[in-house]
Amino acid sequence: MHHEWVFDVLQDMLSYATLNGLPRLAEQVAEALEVAREEIAALDGPCDPTDGPADGAPKTVRGTNRQTH
Repeated sequence: MHHEWVFDVLQDMLSYATLNGLPRLAEQVAEALEVAREEIAALDGPCDPTDGPADGAPKTVRGTNRQTH
């Protein structure tokens, strides 16, 4: 699934907020994580081919070593 990176980013944000005493942010990110799970699970149909590079290579998320697919 090409949306997996979204869960990684949100989980990182949730961990950061929790470890750094930011309970309101943690709560909001946890909610965003649930919304992402629901909406992505509800998607029916193939990935939009226009959401990635034309050459098919994974995109790098700016400021991280993560790649999207």
